[in-house]
Amino acid sequence: MTQILTLRRPDDWHLHLRDGAMMQGVLPESARHFARAIVMPNLVPPVVTATDATAYRDRILAALPEGADFTPLMTLYLTEETDPADVAAAHASGLIAAVKLYPAGATTNSASGVSDFDKVREVLEKMAEIGCPLCVHGEVVDPEVDIFDREAVFIDRVLDPIRRATPGLRVVMEHVTTTDGVEYVKANETGLGATITTHHLVITRNHILVGGIKPHYYCLPVAKRARHRDALVAAATSGDARFFLGTDSAPHTDPTKECACGCAGIFSATNTLSCLAEVFEREGALDRLEAFASLNGPAFYGMAPNEQAITLIKGPPVDYPPRIETGAGPVTLFDPGFPLHWRVEMP
Repeated sequence: MTQILTLRRPDDWHLHLRDGAMMQGVLPESARHFARAIVMPNLVPPVVTATDATAYRDRILAALPEGADFTPLMTLYLTEETDPADVAAAHASGLIAAVKLYPAGATTNSASGVSDFDKVREVLEKMAEIGCPLCVHGEVVDPEVDIFDREAVFIDRVLDPIRRATPGLRVVMEHVTTTDGVEYVKANETGLGATITTHHLVITRNHILVGGIKPHYYCLPVAKRARHRDALVAAATSGDARFFLGTDSAPHTDPTKECACGCAGIFSATNTLSCLAEVFEREGALDRLEAFASLNGPAFYGMAPNEQAITLIKGPPVDYPPRIETGAGPVTLFDPGFPLHWRVEMP
């Protein structure tokens, strides 16, 4: 029997669009279903200043398909030389929605990130003053720390000290992946939220490693044990307003994934909503999908939810392509490993 679910059009609160030919290829995949997206600034070179962000926003808008209704929400890449006044002006003008913190060396194109957190204290204090959120890639880069423990150690060594030293700073723990992260967010009533990706609601580290290395399941933060995945599913489907969707959809061409030192990133923009409907249905929580995908994120960022609605219809499995072709090369689409019965219909 056909099932129909209607919800407000969702937003993506963590998205990689890249630039140039890659951006032109992947942008339509996000613009099709999502009304807005927080766009990551880790280009080469990174989006550091308001001038950079303006130019990048203009390139995104120019690349949108004709008739597309999509608003890129820009971010600045935090460096140890970031000017607090530039951040304040960019935020006041509405150009940027947040500033992104990458610990130097933590992930793709993070070499320009922060090593000495004392050097960004003035910027963080200004952000707390003006209400500009800080989006954090929550992993330490200490080589002595096991890769599966990097998020938990980041909370203790970096995040909690930053928040204690900067009262009023609003923080988004992006792509939270552990029970530790979920519990830390739940222990803080205000000023702290977390995005959860589509793929971290589905895969565990077994998907990457069992039966051979699967490069298209490799991402950073890396997928963890099943108990951590289950904690993420419980948080996402709970209706708790502190948790919201950020796909971290991160395209890389197949040759750069399928090599001796493959890139970290999973591309899920095309089939995210179908994947989420399966996860939420399995948990008996379809009535909470709208909160996770469409309501909680805008509430945290102080924005109104989208007025437009979309419809999800359950039927025969949806035939998504295994990859999309871009001018930069083919990009493999996230495979959840189970049939997707929910298709998206736009008005």
